[in-house]
Amino acid sequence: MSNNQSVSFEHSIPDNLKGLVADWSSDVQTFRVRWSKAMMWIFLVSDTFIFGSFLCAYMAVRLTTIEPWPPTSEVFALHVGGADVPLLLIAIMTFILISSSGTMAMAVTSGYKKQRKKTAFLILLTALGGLAFVGMQMFEWSKLIFEEGIRPWGNPFGAAQFGGFFFMITGFHGLHVSIGVVYLTIVAKRVWEGRYDKLNDYQMVEVAGLYWHFVDLVWIFIFAFFYLW
Repeated sequence: MSNNQSVSFEHSIPDNLKGLVADWSSDVQTFRVRWSKAMMWIFLVSDTFIFGSFLCAYMAVRLTTIEPWPPTSEVFALHVGGADVPLLLIAIMTFILISSSGTMAMAVTSGYKKQRKKTAFLILLTALGGLAFVGMQMFEWSKLIFEEGIRPWGNPFGAAQFGGFFFMITGFHGLHVSIGVVYLTIVAKRVWEGRYDKLNDYQMVEVAGLYWHFVDLVWIFIFAFFYLW
C-alpha cells in the first residue's frame, strides 16, 4: 500500500473508531484484552455452542424416545469385591478432573508471582490428572463395548440411541482433554525453560487455565446429563 493510499484510508475511518482500529492493527491487544486471551475466549464460546447443541439434541431424543433409557446404575457400575458399585469409576474420574482444575488455578497464581518451578510443577500435575482421566475413560469405553455389548447403533439395556450419543459426546470431550494434556505439557516446558520469565509475562499460563477450566466445566454437565439423569 502506498503512502497516499494509507493516508486516504486513515482519513476514511470515523474518529470514534480510530482507537479501535489502532489497537487491532497493532496486533497486541484490543479492549485492553491481550490477543491470546481474546482468541481463547472466542474459541471457548464457539465450543460452548457445539457442546450445547449436542446436549440439547441428547435431551430431545431422550424425552421423546419410546423405548426405556438404559439404567445408569447398571450400565456404569464397577465390579469391586464381588459387588457392583454404581458410578464408582465415574466418581473417581470426576474427582480427578475437578482436582486438576484446582491445581491449574494454583499454577496461574504461582505464575503471576513469578514462581517458575512451582508453576511448571503444578501445570504438569494438572496434565497428569488429565492423562489419568483419559486413561479411565478408555477403560470405561472398553468395558462398555466388550463386556456390556454397547454400540453406537444399539445396546442390550434399552434405547438404541443411547450408545451413539454417549460415545459421541464423551468422545468429543475426551478429545478436548487429550488436546489439553498436550497443550499444558508444552506450556509447562516453556515455563521450566524460563521463556515467560524472559518476556516478563505469564499470561499464557492463564490462557491455558481458561481452556482447562472450560473442559472441567463441560464435564460437570456431561456428568449430570448422562450419569445422574
